[in-house]
Amino acid sequence: MLKITFIQPDGSEQVVETEPGVTLMESAKMNDVPGIEAECGGACACATCHVYVDEAWREKTGTPSQMEEDMLDFAFDVREASRLSCQIKLTPEHDGLIVRVPAKQF
Repeated sequence: MLKITFIQPDGSEQVVETEPGVTLMESAKMNDVPGIEAECGGACACATCHVYVDEAWREKTGTPSQMEEDMLDFAFDVREASRLSCQIKLTPEHDGLIVRVPAKQF
């Protein structure tokens, strides 16, 4: 099992356990993480699963595809660390991943 930490805008943390092979968004939804709406169900057709990847984890989560970058144009308060959680497939290397949830998704 992987442990993933979601940090809310108020600083509260939720550590979830998940299996490798699911996306970060799926893990958030399965564990009822507030603020991850995922209205399109993970099809990279909205920006409601937007997160900020902790700086120490950016290399391991990779860079956004062109399609993801296009969808991030619709996200609120996009930053260098912005990613759509539906586009991060979790692997054993992601054990301990830390992400922050934006104040709002749209």
